[in-house]
Amino acid sequence: MTISLNEPVTMTSNVRALDFESGEVLLVDKPLNWTSFDVVHRVRDLFHVKKVGHAGTLDPLATGLLILCTGKKTKEIDTYTGQEKEYEGIMQLGATTASFDSETPEQDQKDYLRVDEEHVLTVFSSFVGRQFQIPPMYSAVKYGGKPLYKYARKGRSLVRQPREISISEFTLIKMELPLLHFRVICSKGTYIRSIVDECGKKLLCGAYLKQLRRTRIGTLSLQQALHIEDLYSLRDRCTSMSAV
Repeated sequence: MTISLNEPVTMTSNVRALDFESGEVLLVDKPLNWTSFDVVHRVRDLFHVKKVGHAGTLDPLATGLLILCTGKKTKEIDTYTGQEKEYEGIMQLGATTASFDSETPEQDQKDYLRVDEEHVLTVFSSFVGRQFQIPPMYSAVKYGGKPLYKYARKGRSLVRQPREISISEFTLIKMELPLLHFRVICSKGTYIRSIVDECGKKLLCGAYLKQLRRTRIGTLSLQQALHIEDLYSLRDRCTSMSAV
């Protein structure tokens, strides 16, 4: 279902009309190794606004589209988080990691040379549809008021409840063994790292997520997003205009 959402701020927006306290929507291309809250804090500091929230966490090792709402627009965050998500990523075959991505060292190396495109396509298609997924230990899901990854980094594994997700598309973009480039379109709450780990099991060689980029949320595209340096430029334009 397509929902009419607010027009996001762009570099060509009329800065005289912007009111971050009343509420604006920002699309940001989250950089590598930044947390989603790093971006939130940067927006707070740059535009001197107290209420800023993001619609859908991206892991530090993931990049791409992050939607931020300020002021009264934070009440609309759930509208954005419920939208369909699209990702492009790269999975590494032939090994696994405890975190299902490159945050932790490789382990359990296996031969991947017998993996062919037909097998990959069959495995990918098996994920399409509704299913239940258990959140990985290296995730921001809360347990006892703490994110699971804090327990995981201390070597603890806790029982997690499965959650229903939906995958509408899982396609192979390019195959360059041991790397598989892919695209996934899915519902909110889907952990791409977990899908990649399951792919490795089905391909009998192990796999982990090497790179991930979120390219779309609902009708909002990464192409519309501002880079961090754009936020500084926008701040400077707002400051110059307010001084006139």
